[in-house]
Amino acid sequence: MNPRIHEINKSLTKYRNEITNHALYKKLNSAKDIAVLMEHHAYAVWDFMSLLKALQSLLTCTSSPWKPVGDSKVRRLINSIVLEEESDVDADDNPSSHYEMYLDAMKQCGANTEPVEKFVAEVNEGYIPSVNEGIDSFLNTTFSVIDSQEPHKIASAFTFGREDLIPDMFTAIVDEYNTENNLDKFVYYLERHIELDGGDHGPLALELICSLCGDDEKKWSEVEETAIACLQARKKLWDLILDNLN
Repeated sequence: MNPRIHEINKSLTKYRNEITNHALYKKLNSAKDIAVLMEHHAYAVWDFMSLLKALQSLLTCTSSPWKPVGDSKVRRLINSIVLEEESDVDADDNPSSHYEMYLDAMKQCGANTEPVEKFVAEVNEGYIPSVNEGIDSFLNTTFSVIDSQEPHKIASAFTFGREDLIPDMFTAIVDEYNTENNLDKFVYYLERHIELDGGDHGPLALELICSLCGDDEKKWSEVEETAIACLQARKKLWDLILDNLN
């Protein structure tokens, strides 16, 4: 492992532990509790794709006429992750983005998908609708990074604030409760994320960080700062969900 990645992981331990050991997990004891979680977390599932597509638009050619852009290895890293996040297969072996899988899982457990679906329908370039103070704060953190148009910062938010954290976070959820309440699709979604993010995606995302930063100390410092900000935003989102459960 790149020594700078090791240093950043070490500095993030405190913030990661606040999330993976969050009291929220102990409150997930019923399908109703899971529905509350999903109704809030759905926005994070959606904006995760926005981070990924921002990277794709900055580091690959997404317009016509096509021309080769940047490092071909970086293009392959980004596009391989996009392929599985945007057009994976669901529990019935149908092509589906992870956001759409999440909506299906919400519907199966009785969660209300109308607010997030209305939100996504109203989104357009330069406009992110308001949801509530807590969700807005989380989204503002993400989109302030995207608006920087600096690939290493976006990759940091994607990697350390999301992709690199997901295996631990979702394993904690799976371990905390059973699957008796029409949660098969949610469990599939979680297990699929654990498989992808704990397998290929995590290492690919770390490799991307290394490619983007190289020997630039300023970029490495900004990667760490961005990662901390995103983890703090995630912790606040978890606090918000816990408050709603209480």
